[in-house]
Amino acid sequence: MLQLTDLSTRAKPFVPGLLLSATIAAAASFLGTHYGAPVMLFALLLGMAFNFLHDDGPCRAGVDWTSRFVLRLGVGLLGIRIALDDLAQIGLTGAALLVGLIAATIATGFIAAPLFKRQWRFALLTGGAVAICGASAALAIAAVIPPNDKTERNTLFTVMAVTALSTIAMVAYPLLLQTLGFSDLQQGFLIGATIHDVAQVVGAGFSVSDTAGEMATITKLFRVAMLPVVLITIVQVLRATGTGTGQGKIPLLPWFMVLFLALVVLGSVFDLPQALVAQIDTISRACLITAIAALGIKTSLRALTAVGGGHLAIVVIETLVLLGIAIAAIAWLGIF
Repeated sequence: MLQLTDLSTRAKPFVPGLLLSATIAAAASFLGTHYGAPVMLFALLLGMAFNFLHDDGPCRAGVDWTSRFVLRLGVGLLGIRIALDDLAQIGLTGAALLVGLIAATIATGFIAAPLFKRQWRFALLTGGAVAICGASAALAIAAVIPPNDKTERNTLFTVMAVTALSTIAMVAYPLLLQTLGFSDLQQGFLIGATIHDVAQVVGAGFSVSDTAGEMATITKLFRVAMLPVVLITIVQVLRATGTGTGQGKIPLLPWFMVLFLALVVLGSVFDLPQALVAQIDTISRACLITAIAALGIKTSLRALTAVGGGHLAIVVIETLVLLGIAIAAIAWLGIF
């Protein structure tokens, strides 16, 4: 009983901020469901409207905790979506192409960032978000790179930018790919390989056909499955180069990546009930939306508008390069 009392005492300072973030997340989910707009974007904008509650108030500790722990928990639970048997349908050529696209997109970020006088953190953040799975990847990468005074602002900008571009792509890409004469299977692969966020991939894929929708979903899940690979690579490079060592020890493998990989293995080895998978996926999404709301609360609109046009230019360049290379590769290889 003493231990429960002690736990309650320790948790009490975090409750107001957690409840505030969760309430904003619930409101964002309601608006997103009823108006068909990206929930992440609603959570971000609504959170920013409550920035004044983060300044030396009772919500501060809970908001900070939510933006760290709940974020990592949500990323870890993403692993429940992945089953290795499903990914095998892409084939070796398709898998190799996706790995190459991810590498090329991240490399584009590192090439473009210096041209607009931006640092490597922003290049990695945006390149990973565009290459892998949009807002979820941005949050995961932000959780492992050494932070500085611009990390939270840049993370929120990246989430906003990739969400907006994903929504545009959901409408534009199917029209473009049909005009170029790709088959339904090829369109599904290209949609899954180039649109940033999962929801928009599904929407765009099934707007073409069921065949395209299924291929788009599987392709997108392969990109999501590459998230721990990219994160582990980032961690190892940071450890090897000593980057950010003055800001705390960089773990060999973050605990939320262990959770991610464990769920991938569990879902691949055992035939889990679909109801359980759906429930865990829902919890993961709720955690990510709540974390985005918390990050929004921590960030003022003035700070976000100060990023400049260079930030957006980099994300657009990465998006166009990813699309261009993917279309050229499918046209040249003639796969699917």
